[in-house]
Amino acid sequence: MKKMFLTSSFVDVADLFVKFAGEKCAGKTVTFIPTASLVEDVKFYVDAGKKALEKRGLIVDELEISTATKETIDSTLQKNDYIYVTGGNTFFLLQELKRTGADKVIYEQINSGKIYIGESAGSIVLSRNIEYVKDMDDFTAASNIGTFSSLGMIDFYPVPHHTNFPFKELVERIISSYEGKIDLCPISNMQAIVIHGNNFEVWGAKT
Repeated sequence: MKKMFLTSSFVDVADLFVKFAGEKCAGKTVTFIPTASLVEDVKFYVDAGKKALEKRGLIVDELEISTATKETIDSTLQKNDYIYVTGGNTFFLLQELKRTGADKVIYEQINSGKIYIGESAGSIVLSRNIEYVKDMDDFTAASNIGTFSSLGMIDFYPVPHHTNFPFKELVERIISSYEGKIDLCPISNMQAIVIHGNNFEVWGAKT
């Protein structure tokens, strides 16, 4: 059964993840993919997410997919207990996932029941198409992306950082542009979308 924990800001909902996992997290290993942050100036959330995992006893195994070999990507994703994909630029992230074939491995791992943790870009990339976040992320950072078709693991479209600075106005623009056209699911930094199989719900307070 597919199990996904999608967030805007993992550090703010890390305790909810422990509840979601439904098992003792201490000692579990997590493949930590910071690739989306490489083209961003602001990337404090990468260390914050890593520390939040370690604080709860998880062992972080960092995997930079843009420079790793296919063999390393495959073996690392397969051997660890969880997969964590950080925030950053969604378009660059998708480009590198496709280029390296990591998208297919992650797809298979999620379908086999491995827990996936997404943060902002890492949540968005599970949707069918990421074009809807063009107002939030600079798509020119991914000059070789091809199409915006993404992993298609979920039927809805996460909109992270709802009501949160500095994305509040950008999020409202996305909602006004796409509401009624695609199934948007806005979440604040204090919320998480939890998915078991084909069912999902939002946990946490809106602000």
